[in-house]
Amino acid sequence: QVQLVESGGGLVQAGGSLRLSCAASGSAISIAPMGWYRQAPGKQRELVAMITVGGSTNYGDSVKGRATISRDNAKNTMYLQMNSLKPEDTATYYCSYGPLWGQGTQVTVSS
Repeated sequence: QVQLVESGGGLVQAGGSLRLSCAASGSAISIAPMGWYRQAPGKQRELVAMITVGGSTNYGDSVKGRATISRDNAKNTMYLQMNSLKPEDTATYYCSYGPLWGQGTQVTVSS
């Protein structure tokens, strides 16, 4: 069974950048789509970005142009680079692998 561990969250000022990582253990990650989702208090979980096995990507409208998703199958790790962060990006960010979810990492953007 695949286990997912997110890291890289924290407190960042508006306009700053951060890089989230999702490390998978238990199986190779190269055989399923992966994605990043986020959930802010009182709001529904929303797509941030997804990447297919073949490397095609899709981004949520709120982060288009500011986020880049990538995966390193050799390291069993997926990344999310986010730039020009805004206070509204504050949320818990979750990694997904097929139907599985990580525990989440908190991102807080101060104004």
